Formats: sequence, C-alpha cells, structure tokens
Amino acid sequence: MKQSDGLVLKRELDGLLRYIHRVRSEIAAIGRPADEEHGFDSMGDQLDAIVGATAEATNTIMAAMEKNDALTDKMRAKVDDPDLLSLLDEMNKTSSDVFEACSFQDITGQRISKVVKSITYVEERVDSLMDFWGREEMEALELTAAEKTEDEALLNGPQLDGQGLSQEDIDALFD
Repeated sequence: MKQSDGLVLKRELDGLLRYIHRVRSEIAAIGRPADEEHGFDSMGDQLDAIVGATAEATNTIMAAMEKNDALTDKMRAKVDDPDLLSLLDEMNKTSSDVFEACSFQDITGQRISKVVKSITYVEERVDSLMDFWGREEMEALELTAAEKTEDEALLNGPQLDGQGLSQEDIDALFD
C-alpha cells in the first residue's frame, strides 16, 4: 500500500466518522425537538384535533340542515302556490347538496389518520436509533435550536383543548 493510498483511506474514514456524528446529532434533534410544538406527539395531537374539530363542525352543519328540512316540510304543508312549492323543492335540493359536501369530513379523517400512522412510524424508528446509539449519549449531545422568525414567535394557535388562552381570557382583554 502506498503512502498516498493510506492518506486517502484516512481522509475517507475521517469523513465517514464526521458524517456519522452529524447523523447522530440530527437524530437526537428529532427525538428532542427545540420546543414542544415540534415534537412528534404534538404533531399527532394537532392532527387528531383537526379531525375532531372537523367532525364537530360537520355534525353542527348537518344538524342545522336537518332543522331546515323540517321547517321546509312545515312550510310546504301551509303553501298552495306552485311557485313557492318549487322554491321549497329547491331548498330541499340545496340541503341534499350540503349533506353530500359534508362527506369531506370522513375522507379528511381517513387521510389524516394515515399521516398520524406515518408520523408514529418515524417516531418509532427514531426511538430505535436513539436506543441503538445510547439514549443518554444522544440526549447529552448539544443541540443548536433554529431561531424562530419574529412572525413565528407570535404564532401560537389554534391551541388544543386546555392549552393557551380561553375565549373568556381573550374577551377579558377587550373589556
């Protein structure tokens, strides 16, 4: 082996060792994010909150449309005018369109559930890598947190239930 071959091999091993250290630091950063908002659990919680809020809004919309249908039926019983009856038929058709449009909630929930499963999968892989390289050693690595922009520092919502300011707190600020 020539001396230059040994030097090349040494440089390559040094480069590989530096790369491994960088990967370990990045994995430690994933397992221990700079702030609570960017943790895996938080992401899953946020997505679950989206599914819950969407389902709640959809149920409210559908309940309101059912009430409108009942009111339309009561009006139909009191109306003889064919033009007004035609308008009531159009209102019922519009209600049906709204019910159909509300099916987005189920599809959205299914898609978000797939994303949550993917996030969970990545989290499990990161945990495995942290265990492999030694959780204590990974947690001891010094991380440099990415600085938030001025706008990012101001954005904190919407909050999950039980977090952040309540509507009453906000209303009190304006009183």
